[in-house]
Amino acid sequence: MSADAASQRLEAQFAFLNEADRLKSVLRATTLVDGSRPENSGEHSWHLALYALVLADQAAPGVDINRVIRMLLIHDLVEIDVGDVPIHSQNGQAHASEATLAAEAKAADRIFGLLPPDLSAPLRALWEEFEAAETPDARFAKSLDRVQPVMANLMSGGGTWATYNVTYDQLEARVGSKIAKGAPGLWDWVRAKARPWFG
Repeated sequence: MSADAASQRLEAQFAFLNEADRLKSVLRATTLVDGSRPENSGEHSWHLALYALVLADQAAPGVDINRVIRMLLIHDLVEIDVGDVPIHSQNGQAHASEATLAAEAKAADRIFGLLPPDLSAPLRALWEEFEAAETPDARFAKSLDRVQPVMANLMSGGGTWATYNVTYDQLEARVGSKIAKGAPGLWDWVRAKARPWFG
């Protein structure tokens, strides 16, 4: 690789990394566990990577935890353009609406497109795998993405459940069913902790 090509590659790599820093400015509906302030999406992504490392024993046989961690580190980069769309907002309809999904795909084009093609294509594919949640790795990653806000809500006195008047049935449908697909033992434990909060 020529010095010019190497310099251009580094320009692209740092353009992506500098853009990714903006994720730290995207505020989520979920608060920190102490309830003191909203967490940002950069903090959320880091925390999920730690969840994968610590809760790896909850994954199905054959799940590649290193892939799961990579997936979780990039899964919310599209929020730089789209923002956080809370799963419990507007009865949960906005979270997976066609408009939101289209906006996220457009954001993925732009953000991953900053990288050199040999990095852009595999990271974009990893993001798409997470979104589809059809592989064992992605199902486990998606489960952790749903567990972490539940734990934050429990620790902060209800958090977004109180804000959005969430019912237990809504929690089961929007969150529990996703967790159970990738980490059924984890949902059994978390459900037992969450159920009393709903009376």
